[in-house]
Amino acid sequence: MATSSLPVCDFGLPAVPFDLPGTDGRRYGLDSARGPNGLLVMFICNHCPYVKAIQRKLVRDCAQLREHGIGSIAIMSNDTTAYPDDGFEAMAAVAREWAYPFPYVLDDTQEVARAYGAVCTPEFFGYDGRLTLQYHGRLDSSGRSENAAAARELFDAMVAVAAGKPAPRDQTPAIGCSIKWRQS
Repeated sequence: MATSSLPVCDFGLPAVPFDLPGTDGRRYGLDSARGPNGLLVMFICNHCPYVKAIQRKLVRDCAQLREHGIGSIAIMSNDTTAYPDDGFEAMAAVAREWAYPFPYVLDDTQEVARAYGAVCTPEFFGYDGRLTLQYHGRLDSSGRSENAAAARELFDAMVAVAAGKPAPRDQTPAIGCSIKWRQS
């Protein structure tokens, strides 16, 4: 069942610090992932059909955002016991297969997803060079359609942020698979 993120970007909210293990054997946080003009924090996973549908565009957009001084990081927060396809080794395989131009990190405790208020995959949080929130929503309108042509909402917003311009005030919530929370 599809889940949607909150419809409002809380402009100016500071990025939440984290220190998480990456599939490349290194640890990552805000300082190691950010670019001089900002940071894109993405919540994704391996098994979600919404994420699978945007893989090619995600790789393209993050590589091009790097040229604009925007760093990117993908966080996987699902319960890997209940969803082994999202486990760390599977994450590493997906990162290699798609040649991710960004770190792919595991939020095993789910504390980072909770701190950001993430609810679904894929969900995007775009920060400016001061690490204040400027974008919260979806990549584009393609949904689960891999080949759908769609305006580059996230990319265009983050290019504006990189240039010191405001992100659009009207942003569309992310839609995707709910984050698979660990049962207490």
